[in-house]
Amino acid sequence: MPALQELEEIVVQVRRDIVRMVHKVDSGHPGGSLGCTEFFVALYYEVMELKEKFSMDGIGEDIFFLSNGHISPVFYSVLARKGYFPVKELNTFRLLNSRLQGHPTTHEGLPGVRIASGSLGQGMSVAIGAAQAKKLNGDKHLIYSLHGDGELQEGQNWEAIMYAGSKKVDNLIATIDRNGQQIDGATEDVMSLGDVGEKFRVFGWDVIELKEGNDLNAIIQAMKEAKSRTGKGKPVCIVMHTIMGNGVDFMMYTHAWHGKAPNDEQLASALAQNPETIGDY
Repeated sequence: MPALQELEEIVVQVRRDIVRMVHKVDSGHPGGSLGCTEFFVALYYEVMELKEKFSMDGIGEDIFFLSNGHISPVFYSVLARKGYFPVKELNTFRLLNSRLQGHPTTHEGLPGVRIASGSLGQGMSVAIGAAQAKKLNGDKHLIYSLHGDGELQEGQNWEAIMYAGSKKVDNLIATIDRNGQQIDGATEDVMSLGDVGEKFRVFGWDVIELKEGNDLNAIIQAMKEAKSRTGKGKPVCIVMHTIMGNGVDFMMYTHAWHGKAPNDEQLASALAQNPETIGDY
């Protein structure tokens, strides 16, 4: 496994990838992508047990599902940096006939992507189904998933969350990106979510509150703690408090950059704050 300093360098490079991808096509979702950069690097480089070669069935390895698919830039960047497909393919983000569409799709066969996502609220159901399939197959590996906090306003989530607790789907670790922002404003203004962790608890989940969701080491430790709690009769939820737009000062703490691309001057500023570490594409 890479040392923490190496992982931090990957984080910085992924930030560069995100803002460059979105800027090139003047379209995409940089805010949530930047807020979850440390999570994705920790997950793919330090936490999950993965096979060297991608297989769609995921047998004999951990599986990750991205539910809030609009943050595809960070997903694509980490998959490419991890070797799932050539890094230079990031140049095709959101272009016609590209495998890297604005929301992840499966029909073009992009390695690392197992479901089309971005129709919010559906990823929890998929993750639970995959977790139960693991159990039926006698596969001891885990299912990981990521969900936006605003996404929890979709009712299907709560049916799935209730089901997972009731059926003791204890090989699932679902992380909630609790950045408090969504496309129209603060989540508490659009539709208050209240105490997200307590909601999961009363639905039968084991819950970990991660206050420092942009601290790479804190994420790794929380994920390892979550892993240690699997197999004990409850699904595990990590409520991960992050900063929207983290790492780019003018994008932080606001919903304004949920789905907005930087202009040339803003891109230059974002890149200056994140000097190249392991090479641009």
